[in-house]
Amino acid sequence: MYNLSNLSMSDVIQCGIHIRSLGSNARSMEEAANALVQYLFNCFTDEQGKKSCVLIRFFKTHDMNQLPEALQNFANNLLKEKPASDSFKCLTMLATAGVEAAWQSRDKSKGHQAIPLPSKEVVSRIPMIRNLIKQMGLDIETVINPDPALLVDLSKKTFNVFHVPDAENSPYIPAQEDFVKPYVIKSVLGFGSVLPSGNVFAVIIFSRTPISNEVANLFNTLALNVKMLILPFDDSVFV
Repeated sequence: MYNLSNLSMSDVIQCGIHIRSLGSNARSMEEAANALVQYLFNCFTDEQGKKSCVLIRFFKTHDMNQLPEALQNFANNLLKEKPASDSFKCLTMLATAGVEAAWQSRDKSKGHQAIPLPSKEVVSRIPMIRNLIKQMGLDIETVINPDPALLVDLSKKTFNVFHVPDAENSPYIPAQEDFVKPYVIKSVLGFGSVLPSGNVFAVIIFSRTPISNEVANLFNTLALNVKMLILPFDDSVFV
């Protein structure tokens, strides 16, 4: 257990060691990601020892035309207009863990199983995703249309974290009345990196424990550990 309000670098190092071991029995990135979110959901607590996290999700960009059929259909149903090509990225949920039973399976998500990202304009209309990309230090075009010539450099780079210290009434966090306020979400944190395939992964934590800037910055280190966990499955994503 790690106190999320007072997380230390030594805590992060120990947490990272455990994260790297989670994929030993996994057969796919989806299985490794599920083990990860369950572990994080259970290990972060507040000062009273109660679980800090209300919801944790793992997302990865994935080519639309390489998604399983059910996810392709899900993404198509979210599109407001047909894109010029079916060759575009979707921000795809691989794993979820939360306080509600419906948040324990990605198949039960009504709006986030596969979010189509066919253009910069579409991404710009989704505040949380737009700012996740921006705060991590990525460019929208890099996420939706990665340049093969830059992939080696990008995959070696360390990125910033997405951090909303005060989630209530934040324009970056949607569903204020249905989610943020009733579940008393204090802070939101996202961290991730770029895989050799050019796809981006991100872990997003919705916490009822306030997360300071100092604690948020420690998650750069955890991002590298998560990358090591899922890297063997870059070509074997789904169960």
